[in-house]
Parts: sequence; structure tokens; C-alpha cells
Amino acid sequence: MFKILQYSFYDLVRSRWSYVYFAFYLVLGFALLFLNSSVSKSVITLMNIIIVLTPMIGTIFGVMYFYSAREFTELLLAQPIKRSTIFLGQYLGVALSLTLSLVLGLGVPFMVYGVFQSSEIWNFGLLLISGSFLTFIFVAIASNIALKHENKIKGFGYAIFIWLFMAVIYDGLFLISLVVFNDYPLDKFSLIVTMLNPIDLSRILILLKLDISALLGYTGAVFQKFFGTNTGMFASIGVLLIWTGIPVYFINRISAKKDF
Repeated sequence: MFKILQYSFYDLVRSRWSYVYFAFYLVLGFALLFLNSSVSKSVITLMNIIIVLTPMIGTIFGVMYFYSAREFTELLLAQPIKRSTIFLGQYLGVALSLTLSLVLGLGVPFMVYGVFQSSEIWNFGLLLISGSFLTFIFVAIASNIALKHENKIKGFGYAIFIWLFMAVIYDGLFLISLVVFNDYPLDKFSLIVTMLNPIDLSRILILLKLDISALLGYTGAVFQKFFGTNTGMFASIGVLLIWTGIPVYFINRISAKKDF
């Protein structure tokens, strides 16, 4: 699996799209730090970009890679190699290469501006961790879609819809439900619904860490009470790990039964 991971990783690292992805975050990081001249404000701005852009890039890259590498995958399947080894290696190669572009692209400008000597180091670290989790989660979801659907157009359509639903539509439905049922206690409901969407969960973790929970509205106190504690933080990381593990489990399950 390591050899397949290594091949997939180097194949994507050499891709021009990886350079574009890296350059985008590099330029964005320097531009925000230059314009804001404040690490804290830059982290807040980056949060709004990463929370939406990282899942989209992970979804698109994941679907593109698995469709474009189909012939190579069929060649590997003809060898005495376990299917789980092949597909997990490819998945990890894609996810790690995108995560590396994200971490280095943002890490370089913030290091130049002295983030390690700043009190915002932990907030910046949480931003990178959240972005990395979202990359691994949505690349895994995209891998499942590409394995499940032979038709590329249908696969891309499902991938874009899932990203759009979790990034935009889900929040709208959540807000509508809060307005409609505002006469009922919604504390537990808000926490559960938030954990059912990794994008919302990552956003709230960063907002609470930046101590701007007032932006969360009247549910901010509920989130602060739970997610603001160490127990809530570890529980949230655990939920993100579960969100990563479930799609990976289905990669193994679908690939084991799929007729290539």
C-alpha cells in the first residue's frame, strides 16, 4: 500500500494543479497578512475561505483522480494485490498531497510573519487541522462516488451536489428549522445537527477558539458551553475522525464487491 500511496502522492505532487493549489494559498496568505497586518484577522478571513474551498477542491480532485487513474487501477487489479491496499493507497496519496499543498501554502507566509512568536499559533494550528480533516473527509466521499458510478458526468454531478448540500443548503435547512421550532428547546438538537456536518463542526470549532462565538447567534451560548470545553474539543475531534473513517470503510466495502 505504501508503494501505491507513494506513486499516487508523487503523481499528484508533480501535477500542475497541485502547484496551482499551493500557489493560491501561498499568495492568499501573503496578501491577507499584508492587507490586515494582523494574524488574528487573517485567520478569521482564512476560516471563511478554507471551510468552503477545501471541501470543494477535495471533492473535485478526488473524483478527477479516480476517474483518470481507472486504467492504472485495472492494471493493479490484475496483480496479486489486495483491493483494499490499492484503493486505500490511492486515497491516501490524493488526500496527503492536497493536505501538503494546504499546509505549506499557508504555513510559509504565516511563518514569515512570525506566527510561532504570536499568541495566534494555536488558532492557526486549529485552522490547518480543520482544513486537513475536511480534505481527508471529502476526498474519501469523492472516492466512494467514483467507485460507485461508472458514468463520469453522473459522478461529477453527485460530487458537486454533495459539496453544495453540505456547504450551503444544509445551513439553510438548519436555520429554517431553528426559526420554525424556536418555541421548543433546541440545545441538543443544535449540537446533534452541527455534528452531522463536518463543515459546520469545523467552522464552530474555529469560531469558538477565536473567542467570537457571538457570531453564532442565540445558539452561541450552547456551543460555547459544550464545544468550548476540553471535553467538547476532544469530542469534536472524535466526530471528525468518525467522519473520516466511515467513508474509508465504504471505500473498502464497495471496492471489494465492485466488478471491474
